[in-house]
Amino acid sequence: MSENIKKIRVRFAPSPTGYLHIGGLRTALYNYLFARKNKGVFALRIEDTDQKRFVEGAVENLIKALSQTGLSWNEGVYEKSQISNLKSKTIAESKTYPGIIEAGEFGPYVQSERLELYKKYAEQLVADGKAYYCFCEPQRLEEMRERQQKEKRSPMYDRYCLNNVSPEQINEKLKENCSATIRLKVPKDEIIEFDDLVRGKISFNTNTIDDQVLFKSDGYPTYHLANVVDDHLMEITQVIRGEEWLPSTPKHILLYRAFGWQEPQFAHIPLLLNADKSKLSKRQGDVAVEDYIKKGYLKDAIVNFVVMLGWNPGEGSTQEIFSMEELIEKFELTKVHKAGAVFDIKKLDWINGQYIKKLSDEELLQNALPFFEQKEFFAKAAADKKTGEYLKKVLTIEKERLAKFADVGDENQFFFQDISYDKEMLRWKTNTDDEIVQSLQKSQTTLNAITENNWSLVEIEKNLLIAAGDKRGDLLWPLRMALTGAQKSPSPFECAWVLGKIEAIKRIENAIEMWQ
Repeated sequence: MSENIKKIRVRFAPSPTGYLHIGGLRTALYNYLFARKNKGVFALRIEDTDQKRFVEGAVENLIKALSQTGLSWNEGVYEKSQISNLKSKTIAESKTYPGIIEAGEFGPYVQSERLELYKKYAEQLVADGKAYYCFCEPQRLEEMRERQQKEKRSPMYDRYCLNNVSPEQINEKLKENCSATIRLKVPKDEIIEFDDLVRGKISFNTNTIDDQVLFKSDGYPTYHLANVVDDHLMEITQVIRGEEWLPSTPKHILLYRAFGWQEPQFAHIPLLLNADKSKLSKRQGDVAVEDYIKKGYLKDAIVNFVVMLGWNPGEGSTQEIFSMEELIEKFELTKVHKAGAVFDIKKLDWINGQYIKKLSDEELLQNALPFFEQKEFFAKAAADKKTGEYLKKVLTIEKERLAKFADVGDENQFFFQDISYDKEMLRWKTNTDDEIVQSLQKSQTTLNAITENNWSLVEIEKNLLIAAGDKRGDLLWPLRMALTGAQKSPSPFECAWVLGKIEAIKRIENAIEMWQ
Protein backbone atom coordinates (compact mmCIF):
# COMPACT_ATOMS: atom_id res chain seq x y z
CA MET A 1 0.00 0.00 0.00
CA SER A 2 1.32 3.43 -0.95
CA GLU A 3 2.34 5.71 1.93
CA ASN A 4 -0.03 8.34 0.48
CA ILE A 5 -3.04 6.05 0.94
CA LYS A 6 -4.68 6.29 4.33
CA LYS A 7 -4.47 3.11 6.38
CA ILE A 8 -7.78 1.26 6.62
CA ARG A 9 -9.33 1.64 10.07
CA VAL A 10 -12.75 0.20 10.93
CA ARG A 11 -14.55 -0.37 14.20
CA PHE A 12 -17.28 -2.35 15.87
CA ALA A 13 -19.14 -0.15 18.33
CA PRO A 14 -21.82 -2.05 20.28
CA SER A 15 -23.93 -0.69 23.11
CA PRO A 16 -23.80 -2.60 26.43
CA THR A 17 -27.48 -3.49 26.51
CA GLY A 18 -27.33 -7.19 27.36
CA TYR A 19 -25.88 -9.62 24.85
CA LEU A 20 -24.25 -9.79 21.43
CA HIS A 21 -27.02 -10.11 18.83
CA ILE A 22 -26.38 -12.36 15.83
CA GLY A 23 -26.76 -9.23 13.71
CA GLY A 24 -24.11 -7.53 15.83
CA LEU A 25 -21.76 -10.44 15.31
CA ARG A 26 -22.26 -10.16 11.55
CA THR A 27 -21.44 -6.43 11.68
CA ALA A 28 -18.31 -7.17 13.72
CA LEU A 29 -17.36 -9.98 11.34
CA TYR A 30 -17.72 -7.87 8.19
CA ASN A 31 -15.59 -5.14 9.78
CA TYR A 32 -13.03 -7.70 10.91
CA LEU A 33 -12.78 -9.34 7.48
CA PHE A 34 -12.56 -6.00 5.71
CA ALA A 35 -9.74 -4.88 8.00
CA ARG A 36 -7.81 -8.13 7.69
CA LYS A 37 -8.28 -8.21 3.92
CA ASN A 38 -6.83 -4.70 3.64
CA LYS A 39 -4.17 -5.13 6.34
CA GLY A 40 -5.91 -2.48 8.40
CA VAL A 41 -7.06 -1.98 11.97
CA PHE A 42 -10.20 -3.48 13.52
CA ALA A 43 -11.04 -1.53 16.68
CA LEU A 44 -13.63 -2.14 19.37
CA ARG A 45 -15.49 0.71 21.05
CA ILE A 46 -18.16 0.56 23.73
CA GLU A 47 -20.94 3.08 23.11
CA ASP A 48 -22.58 3.57 26.50
CA THR A 49 -23.95 7.10 26.29
CA ASP A 50 -27.52 5.86 26.81
CA GLN A 51 -27.20 5.04 30.49
CA LYS A 52 -30.89 4.11 30.77
CA ARG A 53 -30.25 1.05 28.60
CA PHE A 54 -26.98 0.06 30.28
CA VAL A 55 -27.04 -3.54 31.53
CA GLU A 56 -24.61 -4.66 34.21
CA GLY A 57 -22.23 -7.28 32.84
CA ALA A 58 -23.13 -6.54 29.22
CA VAL A 59 -19.62 -5.36 28.32
CA GLU A 60 -18.16 -8.61 29.60
CA ASN A 61 -20.79 -10.58 27.67
CA LEU A 62 -19.95 -8.72 24.46
CA ILE A 63 -16.23 -9.31 24.87
CA LYS A 64 -16.71 -12.96 25.76
CA ALA A 65 -18.93 -13.60 22.72
CA LEU A 66 -16.44 -11.95 20.36
CA SER A 67 -13.60 -13.93 21.88
CA GLN A 68 -15.56 -17.18 21.68
CA THR A 69 -16.14 -16.65 17.98
CA GLY A 70 -12.47 -15.90 17.33
CA LEU A 71 -12.75 -12.20 16.44
CA SER A 72 -9.73 -10.39 17.84
CA TRP A 73 -9.32 -6.64 17.65
CA ASN A 74 -6.14 -4.64 17.05
CA GLU A 75 -7.14 -2.10 19.65
CA GLY A 76 -8.82 -3.04 22.88
CA VAL A 77 -11.90 -1.95 24.71
CA TYR A 78 -10.32 0.04 27.49
CA GLU A 79 -7.33 2.27 27.89
CA LYS A 80 -5.19 1.21 30.84
CA SER A 81 -5.89 4.53 32.54
CA GLN A 82 -9.56 3.55 32.66
CA ILE A 83 -9.25 0.06 34.10
CA SER A 84 -9.59 1.24 37.69
CA ASN A 85 -12.97 2.72 36.79
CA LEU A 86 -14.47 -0.51 35.50
CA LYS A 87 -17.58 -1.81 37.20
CA SER A 88 -16.47 -5.41 36.69
CA LYS A 89 -13.56 -6.89 38.61
CA THR A 90 -13.40 -9.73 36.10
CA ILE A 91 -11.71 -7.56 33.49
CA ALA A 92 -9.97 -5.21 35.90
CA GLU A 93 -8.15 -8.05 37.63
CA SER A 94 -7.20 -9.85 34.44
CA LYS A 95 -3.53 -9.35 33.56
CA THR A 96 -3.76 -11.11 30.22
CA TYR A 97 -7.18 -10.09 28.96
CA PRO A 98 -6.99 -9.55 25.19
CA GLY A 99 -7.38 -6.04 23.92
CA ILE A 100 -6.04 -3.95 26.82
CA ILE A 101 -3.48 -1.57 25.37
CA GLU A 102 -1.46 1.44 26.39
CA ALA A 103 -3.52 4.62 26.41
CA GLY A 104 -2.92 6.48 23.18
CA GLU A 105 -4.19 9.38 21.15
CA PHE A 106 -6.32 7.14 18.98
CA GLY A 107 -6.90 4.38 21.47
CA PRO A 108 -10.27 2.68 21.81
CA TYR A 109 -12.77 4.48 23.97
CA VAL A 110 -15.57 3.97 26.44
CA GLN A 111 -17.83 6.91 25.73
CA SER A 112 -19.05 7.52 29.28
CA GLU A 113 -15.43 8.32 30.22
CA ARG A 114 -15.25 11.12 27.65
CA LEU A 115 -18.21 13.38 28.46
CA GLU A 116 -16.20 16.60 28.72
CA LEU A 117 -14.74 15.95 25.29
CA TYR A 118 -18.17 15.67 23.68
CA LYS A 119 -19.36 18.77 25.52
CA LYS A 120 -16.39 20.71 24.17
CA TYR A 121 -17.19 19.73 20.58
CA ALA A 122 -20.91 20.49 20.98
CA GLU A 123 -20.12 23.95 22.35
CA GLN A 124 -17.70 24.48 19.47
CA LEU A 125 -20.55 23.95 17.04
CA VAL A 126 -22.65 26.49 18.93
CA ALA A 127 -19.82 29.01 18.79
CA ASP A 128 -19.49 28.43 15.04
CA GLY A 129 -23.20 28.95 14.46
CA LYS A 130 -23.71 25.31 13.42
CA ALA A 131 -25.74 24.37 16.52
CA TYR A 132 -27.86 26.12 19.14
CA TYR A 133 -29.15 25.79 22.70
CA CYS A 134 -32.69 24.55 23.21
CA PHE A 135 -34.48 25.19 26.51
CA CYS A 136 -37.84 23.67 25.57
CA GLU A 137 -39.40 21.56 28.29
CA PRO A 138 -40.61 18.00 27.53
CA GLN A 139 -44.26 19.07 27.85
CA ARG A 140 -43.91 21.70 25.11
CA LEU A 141 -42.09 19.26 22.82
CA GLU A 142 -44.81 16.66 23.32
CA GLU A 143 -47.59 19.15 22.56
CA MET A 144 -45.69 20.27 19.45
CA ARG A 145 -45.39 16.66 18.20
CA GLU A 146 -49.07 15.94 18.85
CA ARG A 147 -50.08 19.04 16.92
CA GLN A 148 -47.84 18.10 13.97
CA GLN A 149 -49.25 14.58 13.90
CA LYS A 150 -52.82 15.90 13.84
CA GLU A 151 -51.83 18.08 10.91
CA LYS A 152 -50.29 14.98 9.26
CA ARG A 153 -46.83 16.53 9.28
CA SER A 154 -43.60 14.70 10.13
CA PRO A 155 -42.69 15.47 13.76
CA MET A 156 -39.75 17.88 13.69
CA TYR A 157 -38.50 20.52 16.10
CA ASP A 158 -39.99 23.92 15.21
CA ARG A 159 -36.81 25.90 16.03
CA TYR A 160 -38.59 27.94 18.67
CA CYS A 161 -35.40 28.49 20.68
CA LEU A 162 -33.34 29.31 17.60
CA ASN A 163 -35.80 31.96 16.44
CA ASN A 164 -37.16 33.33 19.70
CA VAL A 165 -34.43 33.20 22.36
CA SER A 166 -31.91 36.04 22.15
CA PRO A 167 -28.18 35.65 22.87
CA GLU A 168 -28.68 37.62 26.08
CA GLN A 169 -31.48 35.30 27.19
CA ILE A 170 -29.33 32.27 26.36
CA ASN A 171 -26.46 33.56 28.52
CA GLU A 172 -28.84 34.33 31.37
CA LYS A 173 -30.43 30.88 31.25
CA LEU A 174 -27.03 29.18 31.17
CA LYS A 175 -25.88 31.21 34.18
CA GLU A 176 -29.02 30.08 36.02
CA ASN A 177 -28.21 26.45 35.05
CA CYS A 178 -31.49 26.06 33.23
CA SER A 179 -32.01 22.66 31.68
CA ALA A 180 -30.76 22.82 28.08
CA THR A 181 -29.89 20.65 25.13
CA ILE A 182 -27.75 21.48 22.10
CA ARG A 183 -29.33 20.90 18.69
CA LEU A 184 -27.72 20.70 15.27
CA LYS A 185 -28.76 23.54 13.00
CA VAL A 186 -29.60 21.57 9.87
CA PRO A 187 -29.25 23.62 6.66
CA LYS A 188 -32.41 23.71 4.58
CA ASP A 189 -33.01 23.01 0.90
CA GLU A 190 -29.81 21.03 0.43
CA ILE A 191 -29.19 17.53 -0.94
CA ILE A 192 -26.92 15.22 1.02
CA GLU A 193 -25.48 12.65 -1.36
CA PHE A 194 -22.99 9.86 -0.74
CA ASP A 195 -21.81 6.61 -2.31
CA ASP A 196 -22.65 3.68 -0.08
CA LEU A 197 -20.17 0.82 -0.54
CA VAL A 198 -23.06 -1.66 -0.56
CA ARG A 199 -26.04 0.30 -1.87
CA GLY A 200 -24.49 2.73 -4.32
CA LYS A 201 -25.48 6.40 -4.59
CA ILE A 202 -27.93 7.59 -1.92
CA SER A 203 -29.34 11.06 -1.42
CA PHE A 204 -31.42 12.85 1.23
CA ASN A 205 -33.08 16.26 1.22
CA THR A 206 -32.15 18.18 4.36
CA ASN A 207 -35.74 19.41 4.65
CA THR A 208 -36.61 15.92 5.90
CA ILE A 209 -33.93 15.99 8.62
CA ASP A 210 -34.79 17.21 12.10
CA ASP A 211 -32.56 19.52 14.15
CA GLN A 212 -31.11 16.55 16.00
CA VAL A 213 -30.23 16.86 19.68
CA LEU A 214 -26.45 16.50 20.00
CA PHE A 215 -25.94 17.06 23.72
CA LYS A 216 -28.57 16.24 26.33
CA SER A 217 -29.47 18.12 29.49
CA ASP A 218 -28.10 15.26 31.61
CA GLY A 219 -24.56 15.98 30.40
CA TYR A 220 -24.41 13.04 27.98
CA PRO A 221 -24.01 13.28 24.22
CA THR A 222 -26.50 11.62 21.93
CA TYR A 223 -25.41 8.70 19.81
CA HIS A 224 -24.99 10.95 16.77
CA LEU A 225 -22.48 13.37 18.29
CA ALA A 226 -20.44 10.77 20.18
CA ASN A 227 -20.37 8.49 17.15
CA VAL A 228 -19.03 11.16 14.80
CA VAL A 229 -16.51 12.59 17.27
CA ASP A 230 -15.10 9.18 18.12
CA ASP A 231 -14.97 7.99 14.52
CA HIS A 232 -13.06 11.15 13.63
CA LEU A 233 -10.62 10.91 16.52
CA MET A 234 -10.07 7.19 15.89
CA GLU A 235 -9.44 8.04 12.21
CA ILE A 236 -12.08 5.55 11.04
CA THR A 237 -11.95 5.28 7.25
CA GLN A 238 -14.99 3.06 6.62
CA VAL A 239 -18.15 2.82 8.74
CA ILE A 240 -19.66 -0.62 8.16
CA ARG A 241 -22.94 -0.99 10.02
CA GLY A 242 -26.50 -2.27 9.80
CA GLU A 243 -29.12 -0.94 7.42
CA GLU A 244 -31.12 0.44 10.36
CA TRP A 245 -28.52 3.23 10.67
CA LEU A 246 -29.00 4.42 7.08
CA PRO A 247 -31.44 7.25 8.04
CA SER A 248 -28.83 8.54 10.53
CA THR A 249 -26.11 8.83 7.89
CA PRO A 250 -27.11 12.27 6.49
CA LYS A 251 -27.15 13.62 10.07
CA HIS A 252 -23.63 12.29 10.55
CA ILE A 253 -22.43 13.70 7.25
CA LEU A 254 -23.84 17.11 8.24
CA LEU A 255 -21.90 16.87 11.49
CA TYR A 256 -18.66 16.03 9.69
CA ARG A 257 -19.17 19.02 7.43
CA ALA A 258 -20.08 21.30 10.35
CA PHE A 259 -16.79 20.39 12.00
CA GLY A 260 -14.89 20.66 8.73
CA TRP A 261 -13.77 17.02 8.98
CA GLN A 262 -13.29 14.46 6.23
CA GLU A 263 -16.19 12.03 6.38
CA PRO A 264 -15.53 8.26 6.15
CA GLN A 265 -17.00 5.95 3.55
CA PHE A 266 -20.23 4.28 4.58
CA ALA A 267 -21.47 0.74 4.01
CA HIS A 268 -24.91 -0.36 5.23
CA ILE A 269 -25.40 -4.11 5.36
CA PRO A 270 -28.87 -5.71 5.01
CA LEU A 271 -31.26 -6.54 7.82
CA LEU A 272 -31.49 -10.06 9.22
CA LEU A 273 -34.98 -11.50 8.78
CA ASN A 274 -37.10 -14.29 10.19
CA ALA A 275 -38.51 -16.88 7.80
CA ASP A 276 -41.68 -14.75 7.48
CA LYS A 277 -39.46 -11.80 6.39
CA SER A 278 -40.05 -9.87 9.62
CA LYS A 279 -37.03 -8.38 11.36
CA LEU A 280 -35.10 -10.99 13.33
CA SER A 281 -36.16 -10.71 16.96
CA LYS A 282 -36.14 -12.74 20.15
CA ARG A 283 -39.91 -13.20 19.89
CA GLN A 284 -39.36 -15.80 17.18
CA GLY A 285 -36.26 -17.53 18.51
CA ASP A 286 -32.79 -17.10 19.89
CA VAL A 287 -30.89 -14.06 18.64
CA ALA A 288 -27.94 -13.93 21.06
CA VAL A 289 -24.62 -15.42 20.04
CA GLU A 290 -24.22 -16.90 23.51
CA ASP A 291 -27.48 -18.86 23.06
CA TYR A 292 -26.04 -20.70 20.08
CA ILE A 293 -22.73 -21.36 21.81
CA LYS A 294 -24.64 -22.77 24.79
CA LYS A 295 -26.48 -25.09 22.42
CA GLY A 296 -23.25 -26.54 21.15
CA TYR A 297 -22.75 -24.78 17.85
CA LEU A 298 -19.05 -24.53 17.01
CA LYS A 299 -17.60 -21.02 16.75
CA ASP A 300 -16.22 -21.68 13.27
CA ALA A 301 -19.62 -22.88 12.11
CA ILE A 302 -21.36 -19.82 13.60
CA VAL A 303 -18.92 -17.52 11.82
CA ASN A 304 -19.29 -19.46 8.57
CA PHE A 305 -23.08 -19.25 8.79
CA VAL A 306 -23.25 -15.61 9.82
CA VAL A 307 -20.89 -14.35 7.11
CA MET A 308 -23.19 -15.78 4.45
CA LEU A 309 -26.22 -13.92 5.80
CA GLY A 310 -26.01 -11.27 3.12
CA TRP A 311 -22.73 -12.18 1.40
CA ASN A 312 -21.42 -14.80 -0.98
CA PRO A 313 -18.13 -15.17 -2.88
CA GLY A 314 -19.89 -14.61 -6.22
CA GLU A 315 -18.73 -15.74 -9.66
CA GLY A 316 -21.04 -18.75 -9.62
CA SER A 317 -19.26 -20.24 -6.61
CA THR A 318 -21.07 -23.09 -4.86
CA GLN A 319 -18.64 -23.20 -1.93
CA GLU A 320 -20.42 -22.99 1.42
CA ILE A 321 -17.77 -24.02 3.95
CA PHE A 322 -14.95 -21.52 4.47
CA SER A 323 -11.99 -21.29 6.79
CA MET A 324 -11.29 -17.88 8.31
CA GLU A 325 -8.28 -17.54 6.00
CA GLU A 326 -10.50 -18.17 2.97
CA LEU A 327 -13.06 -15.63 4.17
CA ILE A 328 -10.37 -12.99 4.61
CA GLU A 329 -9.09 -13.70 1.11
CA LYS A 330 -12.51 -13.68 -0.58
CA PHE A 331 -14.45 -11.05 1.38
CA GLU A 332 -15.44 -7.88 -0.50
CA LEU A 333 -18.11 -5.36 0.39
CA THR A 334 -19.18 -5.26 -3.27
CA LYS A 335 -20.43 -8.83 -2.82
CA VAL A 336 -22.69 -7.94 0.11
CA HIS A 337 -26.36 -8.05 -0.88
CA LYS A 338 -28.79 -5.16 -0.58
CA ALA A 339 -31.83 -7.33 0.25
CA GLY A 340 -32.52 -8.63 3.74
CA ALA A 341 -31.03 -12.01 4.66
CA VAL A 342 -33.25 -14.76 6.07
CA PHE A 343 -31.94 -16.50 9.18
CA ASP A 344 -32.41 -20.20 8.39
CA ILE A 345 -31.73 -22.37 11.44
CA LYS A 346 -31.71 -25.51 9.26
CA LYS A 347 -28.82 -24.03 7.31
CA LEU A 348 -26.93 -23.36 10.53
CA ASP A 349 -27.56 -26.96 11.62
CA TRP A 350 -26.22 -28.25 8.30
CA ILE A 351 -23.09 -26.07 8.43
CA ASN A 352 -22.44 -27.01 12.04
CA GLY A 353 -22.85 -30.67 11.12
CA GLN A 354 -20.17 -30.31 8.45
CA TYR A 355 -17.75 -28.92 11.02
CA ILE A 356 -18.61 -31.63 13.55
CA LYS A 357 -17.76 -34.32 10.99
CA LYS A 358 -14.27 -32.88 10.61
CA LEU A 359 -13.43 -33.11 14.32
CA SER A 360 -11.04 -35.71 15.67
CA ASP A 361 -12.25 -38.19 18.29
CA GLU A 362 -10.59 -36.17 21.02
CA GLU A 363 -12.12 -32.88 19.79
CA LEU A 364 -15.54 -34.53 19.63
CA LEU A 365 -15.20 -35.68 23.22
CA GLN A 366 -14.01 -32.29 24.50
CA ASN A 367 -16.93 -30.51 22.89
CA ALA A 368 -19.57 -33.10 23.77
CA LEU A 369 -18.67 -33.96 27.37
CA PRO A 370 -20.09 -30.78 28.97
CA PHE A 371 -23.41 -31.48 27.23
CA PHE A 372 -23.44 -35.16 28.21
CA GLU A 373 -22.95 -34.05 31.81
CA GLN A 374 -26.16 -32.03 31.63
CA LYS A 375 -28.25 -35.06 30.62
CA GLU A 376 -30.31 -37.00 33.16
CA PHE A 377 -29.82 -40.30 31.31
CA PHE A 378 -26.05 -39.78 31.43
CA ALA A 379 -26.06 -38.96 35.13
CA LYS A 380 -27.86 -42.28 35.81
CA ALA A 381 -25.64 -44.32 33.49
CA ALA A 382 -23.24 -46.95 34.80
CA ALA A 383 -19.62 -45.91 35.26
CA ASP A 384 -18.41 -47.93 32.26
CA LYS A 385 -20.79 -45.90 30.06
CA LYS A 386 -19.15 -42.62 31.08
CA THR A 387 -15.56 -43.35 30.12
CA GLY A 388 -13.85 -41.31 27.45
CA GLU A 389 -13.32 -44.33 25.22
CA TYR A 390 -16.97 -45.34 25.38
CA LEU A 391 -18.16 -41.80 24.64
CA LYS A 392 -15.79 -41.56 21.69
CA LYS A 393 -17.42 -44.66 20.20
CA VAL A 394 -20.89 -43.16 20.71
CA LEU A 395 -19.76 -39.91 19.09
CA THR A 396 -18.15 -41.71 16.17
CA ILE A 397 -21.59 -43.09 15.36
CA GLU A 398 -23.54 -39.91 16.14
CA LYS A 399 -21.34 -37.36 14.40
CA GLU A 400 -22.64 -38.15 10.92
CA ARG A 401 -26.13 -37.03 11.98
CA LEU A 402 -25.34 -34.59 14.77
CA ALA A 403 -26.41 -30.96 14.16
CA LYS A 404 -25.26 -29.51 17.49
CA PHE A 405 -23.64 -30.81 20.65
CA ALA A 406 -26.67 -30.05 22.81
CA ASP A 407 -28.32 -33.03 21.08
CA VAL A 408 -25.67 -35.62 21.97
CA GLY A 409 -27.16 -38.89 23.10
CA ASP A 410 -30.77 -37.72 22.97
CA GLU A 411 -31.82 -40.08 20.16
CA ASN A 412 -29.57 -42.90 21.33
CA GLN A 413 -30.22 -43.11 25.05
CA PHE A 414 -30.17 -46.91 24.74
CA PHE A 415 -26.36 -46.64 24.75
CA PHE A 416 -26.52 -45.48 28.37
CA GLN A 417 -29.46 -47.24 30.00
CA ASP A 418 -31.39 -50.48 30.09
CA ILE A 419 -34.11 -50.78 27.51
CA SER A 420 -37.70 -51.98 27.47
CA TYR A 421 -40.07 -52.55 24.56
CA ASP A 422 -43.02 -54.63 23.41
CA LYS A 423 -41.77 -57.97 22.14
CA GLU A 424 -43.93 -57.61 19.03
CA MET A 425 -41.51 -54.90 17.90
CA LEU A 426 -38.99 -57.69 17.26
CA ARG A 427 -41.16 -59.17 14.50
CA TRP A 428 -40.01 -58.60 10.94
CA LYS A 429 -42.98 -58.53 8.56
CA THR A 430 -44.81 -61.88 8.82
CA ASN A 431 -42.09 -63.87 10.60
CA THR A 432 -43.37 -66.49 13.03
CA ASP A 433 -42.41 -66.56 16.71
CA ASP A 434 -39.99 -69.42 16.03
CA GLU A 435 -38.36 -67.52 13.16
CA ILE A 436 -37.81 -64.52 15.42
CA VAL A 437 -36.12 -66.67 18.06
CA GLN A 438 -34.00 -68.46 15.43
CA SER A 439 -32.92 -65.12 14.00
CA LEU A 440 -31.88 -63.80 17.41
CA GLN A 441 -30.01 -67.03 18.18
CA LYS A 442 -28.13 -66.75 14.88
CA SER A 443 -27.07 -63.18 15.78
CA GLN A 444 -26.04 -64.36 19.22
CA THR A 445 -23.92 -67.18 17.80
CA THR A 446 -22.35 -64.90 15.18
CA LEU A 447 -21.37 -62.21 17.66
CA ASN A 448 -20.18 -64.74 20.20
CA ALA A 449 -17.73 -66.06 17.63
CA ILE A 450 -15.99 -62.67 17.36
CA THR A 451 -13.24 -62.34 19.94
CA GLU A 452 -12.88 -59.25 22.11
CA ASN A 453 -9.65 -58.39 20.30
CA ASN A 454 -11.45 -58.48 16.94
CA TRP A 455 -14.53 -56.58 18.13
CA SER A 456 -14.49 -53.89 15.46
CA LEU A 457 -17.20 -52.31 13.34
CA VAL A 458 -15.75 -53.84 10.18
CA GLU A 459 -15.59 -57.34 11.65
CA ILE A 460 -19.08 -57.16 13.15
CA GLU A 461 -20.67 -55.99 9.91
CA LYS A 462 -18.85 -58.55 7.79
CA ASN A 463 -19.85 -61.52 9.96
CA LEU A 464 -23.49 -60.47 10.42
CA LEU A 465 -23.97 -59.92 6.69
CA ILE A 466 -22.57 -63.36 5.97
CA ALA A 467 -24.96 -64.84 8.53
CA ALA A 468 -27.92 -62.92 7.08
CA GLY A 469 -27.35 -64.04 3.51
CA ASP A 470 -30.14 -62.90 1.19
CA LYS A 471 -32.62 -62.30 4.03
CA ARG A 472 -31.02 -59.31 5.73
CA GLY A 473 -34.24 -57.93 7.18
CA ASP A 474 -35.01 -61.26 8.87
CA LEU A 475 -31.75 -61.07 10.81
CA LEU A 476 -31.01 -57.38 11.20
CA TRP A 477 -34.44 -56.05 12.24
CA PRO A 478 -34.85 -58.27 15.31
CA LEU A 479 -31.19 -57.62 16.17
CA ARG A 480 -31.63 -53.83 15.94
CA MET A 481 -34.67 -53.96 18.21
CA ALA A 482 -32.96 -56.27 20.68
CA LEU A 483 -29.98 -53.92 20.96
CA THR A 484 -31.85 -50.60 21.05
CA GLY A 485 -35.57 -51.08 21.68
CA ALA A 486 -36.04 -48.32 19.11
CA GLN A 487 -37.43 -48.42 15.59
CA LYS A 488 -35.05 -45.66 14.54
CA SER A 489 -31.41 -46.03 15.45
CA PRO A 490 -27.95 -46.40 13.98
CA SER A 491 -27.31 -49.71 12.20
CA PRO A 492 -27.23 -52.88 14.33
CA PHE A 493 -23.52 -53.22 13.42
CA GLU A 494 -22.78 -49.80 14.91
CA CYS A 495 -24.95 -50.41 17.96
CA ALA A 496 -23.30 -53.75 18.72
CA TRP A 497 -19.84 -52.21 18.32
CA VAL A 498 -20.58 -49.33 20.72
CA LEU A 499 -22.31 -51.49 23.34
CA GLY A 500 -19.48 -53.99 23.36
CA LYS A 501 -19.61 -57.76 23.15
CA ILE A 502 -20.82 -58.49 26.68
CA GLU A 503 -23.67 -55.94 26.64
CA ALA A 504 -24.73 -56.80 23.08
CA ILE A 505 -24.98 -60.52 23.84
CA LYS A 506 -26.83 -59.77 27.09
CA ARG A 507 -29.47 -57.72 25.26
CA ILE A 508 -29.95 -60.44 22.63
CA GLU A 509 -30.41 -63.02 25.37
CA ASN A 510 -33.01 -60.79 27.05
CA ALA A 511 -34.90 -60.59 23.74
CA ILE A 512 -34.85 -64.37 23.32
CA GLU A 513 -36.21 -64.86 26.85
CA MET A 514 -39.21 -62.71 25.96
CA TRP A 515 -40.41 -65.54 23.68
CA GLN A 516 -39.82 -68.44 26.02
